[in-house]
Amino acid sequence: MNKLVDGEWRTDAYETTNEDGEFERQETTFRDRIEDDPDAQFPAEAGRYHLYVSYACPWAHRTLLVRALKGLEDAITVDVVDPYRDEGGWQFTPEKAGCTADSINGFDYLREAYVAADPDATCRVTVPVLWDKKQDTIVNNESEEILRMLDTEMHGVAASEASGGSSDSSDGVAGRDVDLYPEGYQDEIDEIIDEIYEPINNGVYRAGFASSQSAYDEAVEELFAALDHWDSVLGDQRYLAGDRLTEADICMFTTLVRFDQVYHTHFMCNRQHIHEYDNLWPYLRDLYQTPSVAETVNMDHITEHYYTTHPDVNPSGIIAAGPDIDFEADHDRDEMGGSPPEDLLPLA
Repeated sequence: MNKLVDGEWRTDAYETTNEDGEFERQETTFRDRIEDDPDAQFPAEAGRYHLYVSYACPWAHRTLLVRALKGLEDAITVDVVDPYRDEGGWQFTPEKAGCTADSINGFDYLREAYVAADPDATCRVTVPVLWDKKQDTIVNNESEEILRMLDTEMHGVAASEASGGSSDSSDGVAGRDVDLYPEGYQDEIDEIIDEIYEPINNGVYRAGFASSQSAYDEAVEELFAALDHWDSVLGDQRYLAGDRLTEADICMFTTLVRFDQVYHTHFMCNRQHIHEYDNLWPYLRDLYQTPSVAETVNMDHITEHYYTTHPDVNPSGIIAAGPDIDFEADHDRDEMGGSPPEDLLPLA
């Protein structure tokens, strides 16, 4: 697989699986933080930060969701790479629908941003990337940490813009006072995020990239045991942490929304579709229909990326035709009590 080694792009630099055929995800590299402190190295400021993302990637999708839910579209700019990733890595192809140029640095490939931040970088080139436009460097490329920073450290920016900002965004929202990591829920949110990561978020990859039967069998067993567990939990409550939409739901959503179209077939997670679950399926529709969420989902990018970018899994590059999923169908989850934050309730 491809990565930077001492700042040079290599196409044969590492293996995705270990000697037992188990998928091993490599650690991210840039781990600095935005802080809600004017004296911090990276203080929370509107207009200072930029996200490099792929609509196809569930990890990048997390950050787009938080940005949208908190109404930070004007405060944090975004560029979108091509969903097709060849040996050159993530590329900017503005002529392609849904993609953009690199509006900040004019780079052709995302790897150039990594080298600009660290000329001796030895790492994979992944999305999302949180870029500081003032210091011309990468702040962070770990999705869970970026998600948390946008939600907590940038909360003051979002709330401030909600009370007095102006916006050109499509829904007219210039910031929202939305807290996805509320006091009284934080320990439970952290526990849930940890609990779903390995068997579900990473579990689909462990199944799809396994190179031995035993590694695949273990991943699939753990994946569907976890899905069955959360389907049961969601029979009694609207959201993963109870009656409030939280970061835990964001982390679950980006896997579930891709599941039936790509993970079920492409990654051989085909024991059951999400749309066949009694509670996970209406829960997924409930999240999808939350204001600002659907606009972050680009299923064309998702299907193109997975089916064409993993030749070891799908050497033909043929994109599967279905299934045809209706995320807009009624879900009736509001009858369970609980609701999205007030700023996300649809206008009367």
